[in-house]
Amino acid sequence: MGSNGSFWQNKLVLVTGGAGFIGSHVVELLVEAGAHVTVLDSLISGNEANLAAVRHQIQLINQDIRTLDWAALLTAHPCAVLFHLAANAYVPPSVETPEYDYAVNLDSTFRLLSTLRQTKWAGRFVFASSAAVYGNAVQLPITEDDATVPVSPYGVSKLAAERYVAVFSRLYGLHLASARFFSAYGPRQKKQVVYDFLEKLRRNPAELCIHGDGSQVRDFLYVADAARAALLVAERGSLNGEAYNIGAGMAYSIAELAAMVCTTVGVQPRFVYSGSNRPGDPEKLTVNINRLKAIGYDPQTTLANGLRHTIEWYNATMANPEEIRGAPCDITKP
Repeated sequence: MGSNGSFWQNKLVLVTGGAGFIGSHVVELLVEAGAHVTVLDSLISGNEANLAAVRHQIQLINQDIRTLDWAALLTAHPCAVLFHLAANAYVPPSVETPEYDYAVNLDSTFRLLSTLRQTKWAGRFVFASSAAVYGNAVQLPITEDDATVPVSPYGVSKLAAERYVAVFSRLYGLHLASARFFSAYGPRQKKQVVYDFLEKLRRNPAELCIHGDGSQVRDFLYVADAARAALLVAERGSLNGEAYNIGAGMAYSIAELAAMVCTTVGVQPRFVYSGSNRPGDPEKLTVNINRLKAIGYDPQTTLANGLRHTIEWYNATMANPEEIRGAPCDITKP
């Protein structure tokens, strides 16, 4: 799967949350394809360092979307394509402070959509949603038409925003779609399960504590594939308010993931299970990606290769690697 370079050449593109994990990879692909990119990011969870490779080829605006005047922004920075990735993108904070999650994920998105309606914006828009909208799936693999019963405030905020995307597209003729990202991982992600495993193994390579009982199932999506899929939806999607599952199309249990991480790192720890999942985490999320494949998507990175790339990044960015090389906390192959 590849994006059409001529489509993006000289396109004016705005990426909200573009200094974040998935967002920064989207920005890099856009710059590589010849687009003129403006990034909007509060840098609360995003990091300007994520954009180091393209920093001099983009414009970065540091503002918080909770207080942003969208009309003024889009007047000053007109765009033909808008990727809306700015969000709280993590379940635990939404459980702890659902008010913050609502303000960032739903209220800010609604105000943006209202601005697009009022200005009769003619561009193409992709909203970053999440597999969390499904909650505990009734059947597997999950299709876009399956029931959406979120089990966390994060899932609720994403689903409500999706509904506005769909209705605004159909009622007001806007070209909008939602991208439901499944369990993305890769370089620049300093949270979630793969990074969590690496941090734990660095501290203690003899023992790995795992949430739950290891039977939870996920579709692990390498970030480069996630970014390519987002561009493809913007370029080739019908953008009539529809949603797309974005995943790798392969299911692995958390226990299988842990074993693969340990094999790649070169350690053999004892696994210790907590026995209970975190509040708001569904048990099984596996995905049907046929709708995305129908517009040309083909995931290019196996879990084994994605973990290798991620661990190479982790080793290259860990603090003071010279001081701990050869010590028990060093995450390197012997």
